[in-house]
Parts: sequence; C-alpha cells; structure tokens
Amino acid sequence: MIDEFAKSSLHGRLRRDREVLLWKLDGLSEYDVRRPLTVTGTNLLGLVKHVAGVEARYFGEVFGRPFPEPLPRWQDHDGSDLWVAEDEARHQIIESYRRAWDHSDATIDELALDAPGHVPWWPEPGAHTNLFAVLVHVLGETNRHAGHADILREGVDGRTGMRPEHETQIDGHARTAYCAKIERAARSASSAEA
Repeated sequence: MIDEFAKSSLHGRLRRDREVLLWKLDGLSEYDVRRPLTVTGTNLLGLVKHVAGVEARYFGEVFGRPFPEPLPRWQDHDGSDLWVAEDEARHQIIESYRRAWDHSDATIDELALDAPGHVPWWPEPGAHTNLFAVLVHVLGETNRHAGHADILREGVDGRTGMRPEHETQIDGHARTAYCAKIERAARSASSAEA
C-alpha cells in the first residue's frame, strides 16, 4: 500500500514539474528560449532538451526498455543536449519531451518500485538500483532544472512562479524598492564584516 502511495506521489510531482518546465517557454521568442542566459550557456529550450534525454535514458535503457528514438551513447556526452541548434525547432524539442514523458510514464506505471535497474554511468555499487531510486533521481533532476528555468525566465521578463494561475502582476516600482532594500542589507553586512 505504501509503495503505491509513494509511487503515485513521486509520479505526480514529476508530472507537475514537467509542466512547470514547459511553461517557462510560453510567450517567449525563438531567440529568448535559445539564447545563452548564463556564462556557461544555459538556456531555456536547452534545459527542456536536456531533461527529455534524461527521462528517455533513465526510464528507458536503465530498465531494459530502450526509448524508441535514437539517443547519443551516454559515453559520448559532449554537452550538445544542453543547447538547441538552429535547425532544431522548438515544437520538435517539446514533442520529443512529451514522447519521453509517455515512455517514462509507461515504465513507471508498469514496474514496481523495487523493479531492478542498472545505471552504467553511476559508480558501483550504486549502478545496480531500482525504480524508486531512479524516480527520485529524475524528479530531482527535473525539479532542479525547472528551478534553473524559473531564474532564467525571471531574468528575461520578470515572470516567476510554477503556473500561470499563481502569477501576480509585476509591480516594477515595488520590485525595484525591494531589491534596493536587499542591496542595502548586503552592503551593510559587508561593511560590518570589514
């Protein structure tokens, strides 16, 4: 009974965080979803592409249920899953992510939480694992990257939150005053330290 509750809860959170990640693309131009927003090149559509590959790999080959579309070998990881080339359309990346969801959901639905899996890129003895550990891992990855996307989106146009219904109108003056208050506190702490 607890296994089904745990599986349902974790799967529900994964589904929620998938939607959050995609929502961060809504209303943005092709340039804004693709442009590097950090010094390491992190970008919104690249995060979606990356998480699609994470799901396809972890809920696919780890359990002997390969994703039906080609994936680069994990040994050949070169970072190309973290950004989107000009010939890759946004809708293709989103559709690929949704197909990865379907494949992942089938694995999660069909296997028990203690179903064995093998993650060849994890060091031993952790490489021999189970669905519960992989589900927690992928949920963590998705949540982490949804958080990255939240910060990146805030930097693009100030929008924050998990869903449109939780978003409040942006009050530019209030935000500026709030940030100025935080800046004053940081400077004050810094000068007290010296």
